[in-house]
Amino acid sequence: MAQDTVGIVDKKYFHFAHPPDEMEFECGQRLGPLTLAYETYGELNRNRDNAVLILHALTGDSHAAGYYSGEDKPGWWENMIGPGKGIDTNKYFVICSNVIGGCMGSTGPSSTDPRTGKPYALSFPLITIGDMVQAQKHLIDSLGIERLLTVIGGSMGGMQALEWSVRFPEMIHSAIPVATATKHSAMAIAFNEVSRQAIMNDPNWNNGDYYHRSQPQHGQAVARMIGHVTYLSDIALHKKFDGPNNGATGREGGFFTEFPVSNYLRYQGQKFVHRFDANSLLYLTRATDSFNLAQRYGDGSLVQAFSRASCKYLVLSFSSDWLYPTSQSRAMVKAMKKNNIMVTFCEIDIDYGHDSFLVHNPKQAALVSGFLDQVHREDG
Repeated sequence: MAQDTVGIVDKKYFHFAHPPDEMEFECGQRLGPLTLAYETYGELNRNRDNAVLILHALTGDSHAAGYYSGEDKPGWWENMIGPGKGIDTNKYFVICSNVIGGCMGSTGPSSTDPRTGKPYALSFPLITIGDMVQAQKHLIDSLGIERLLTVIGGSMGGMQALEWSVRFPEMIHSAIPVATATKHSAMAIAFNEVSRQAIMNDPNWNNGDYYHRSQPQHGQAVARMIGHVTYLSDIALHKKFDGPNNGATGREGGFFTEFPVSNYLRYQGQKFVHRFDANSLLYLTRATDSFNLAQRYGDGSLVQAFSRASCKYLVLSFSSDWLYPTSQSRAMVKAMKKNNIMVTFCEIDIDYGHDSFLVHNPKQAALVSGFLDQVHREDG
């Protein structure tokens, strides 16, 4: 095994909000007990000031780095987390939890409701980015960490990083929102709505009550295909799939002529249905669509919302990301600067689209590494 990996890791489970101390969700419902799945890498130092919280994207999980015993697939941010990497586990204690409402070990719609013995399904509370962060705070408190060196995440993870920075400013020394926005554009909401409709119009969805019976696999696969297109870029697709006759194989001919990009998307859709819950996708996309930092904390003013923050920021965007374009990052940076917040901003020129933060990206790693070293020296 390579020396720059954290090696074999274990998934852990944090149980909290036991009745009568249930967690209150922003929708007004109370629920408990709850579970968060999480992983940790590196060691917490004596001063407990080297903790880095990783916040995952829409369909991510707590397995951000390393390998499970007997498996050869690494965590989703293996290229960023480990000894000597952008987030150096020789220096930092790294924590990554699966969000509340998810389906990768944390309590969500597919979890069993102890009151009924059946999955929650649509009786699960509508969740927000704020609810995700509130649950994570319970986890961080349980680990005896009073202040996080940084919170970092891309996409939905970036929304959580922003939420952390204004919701619990006293706990955050720095934040690194990557390829994200303070609210969804109408276009982003539109793509999510089409994805949700694909699931809800699958005859097997059964108003969310499909557990222990036929799953809404077709609708969920189509939803993933739609979402996956938004994560890519025209340049990346052109390099991979464009060719004579658009790469059509013509194996069947006529209307059923196959295209490589079509096969690729179908593969992504089918792979997704075997690892994710359709209801969780509905809940999480609604949470991202309802996220609006300015409305929640600034009565519509982004400048006022960031007046609550007291941390340093590193904001990263990608030139080929059309789902969360650089203009949205510039807008948050402008609001931060109007509050005299120390912020570093960089648009990274790369062709992979929104998913650029997940691929091997030396410039991203260097920027994050340098920023973390700086804030850690200051915090020490």
